[in-house]
Amino acid sequence: MTGSTILDALTLQLGYNASLVAVGAALLGFAAGATGSFLYLGKRALVSDAISHATLPGVGLAFIVMVTLGGDGRALPGLLAGSALSAAAGLLCVTWLTTRTRLSEDAAIGAVLSVFFGLGIVFLTIIQAMTAGRQAGLESFLLGATAGMLRSEALTIAAGGALVLALTLLLRRPMTLASFDPDFATASGLPVRRIGLAMMGLALAITVVGLKIVGLIMIVAMLIIPPVAARFWTDRVGHVVLIAGVMGGVSGYTGAALSATAPDLPTGPIIVLVAFALFVLSLLFSPGRGVLAALVRHRRHQARVHVRQGLLALAQGQPIYEHLTLRLMRRRGLIRPDGVATEAGRAQAARALLDERRWQILRADPRHEAAAARYDGLTPLETLLTRDQIAELDRTLKPEAVT
Repeated sequence: MTGSTILDALTLQLGYNASLVAVGAALLGFAAGATGSFLYLGKRALVSDAISHATLPGVGLAFIVMVTLGGDGRALPGLLAGSALSAAAGLLCVTWLTTRTRLSEDAAIGAVLSVFFGLGIVFLTIIQAMTAGRQAGLESFLLGATAGMLRSEALTIAAGGALVLALTLLLRRPMTLASFDPDFATASGLPVRRIGLAMMGLALAITVVGLKIVGLIMIVAMLIIPPVAARFWTDRVGHVVLIAGVMGGVSGYTGAALSATAPDLPTGPIIVLVAFALFVLSLLFSPGRGVLAALVRHRRHQARVHVRQGLLALAQGQPIYEHLTLRLMRRRGLIRPDGVATEAGRAQAARALLDERRWQILRADPRHEAAAARYDGLTPLETLLTRDQIAELDRTLKPEAVT
């Protein structure tokens, strides 16, 4: 794999089929990211795992039925239909166990996931022992593969991804409300249960459509990783859905294009690794919740604490021993290299001491209990109290404290 080959793959220069697969994977990834956002925000991410594993017995059973009827056991429409029926049965089992028994949803998911996946392994074992049918390549539904994909299969996947994306955008408002506040949605007259089933149905459709490209083991990552990464960048639901869709689309496109240059590698893991790389970038560099932003905020807070303590020490005529405090105050022009306070340093030290005395009075006054609860020694008093309230505090101070 050379750099020119990778560039050709990313610019859709490896042939019509490879380009069609990349576009189909992008549509699938966009739909998966957008749909998975509602599962993630509704705290139902594990449901997608149960749905994905429940597709395996459907794939195996569909293969056996098609071979028994004299057809090609690897026909994609038949395999997708079988996986859809099997996944729907698994979803209904989870719903029934959750609503009709005392099992929690995660316990029901664990039971259904393990049973259906075990049944699927049994069917695959039976298929390997069959003399009829061409089972070679059937294992690609576990990890996904695009090598040798037919044009009709690529068109089916692209159309399926586009359809699910359109339905997700159409239902985004009721699904948002049902995910965040189902009680309010019910009071507003929305059919919350039907909306939940529609949400699960979209996740089921993504799982079924993505089997050939991503595989049943990896498809759950496409439903969860993009929304989790998107959540680092914004607090607004609409933006989370959009960013998650874009990340899913980029992951699908890039992973499918790269897999075309290395046909021996399964497609699903490459797509998931691209999605994980976007997650890591979000984790590290997002401005609101990223690790780097948090580190910068911590360093700034630490610097403010050191400077305030140094100013209070200057105001009270106490020596400063902390090297970091001295360095920060010199950098801000508050003290000279010999440790003597500058004019600006003396002015800010007097202001810091005045604020400290104001806070002492405020914390002892029951009328300002709410403001006192937010005391951290760094928050400017002007942001919590009015000018009249501050003037009232100053009148209680000794005259020399406010001069």
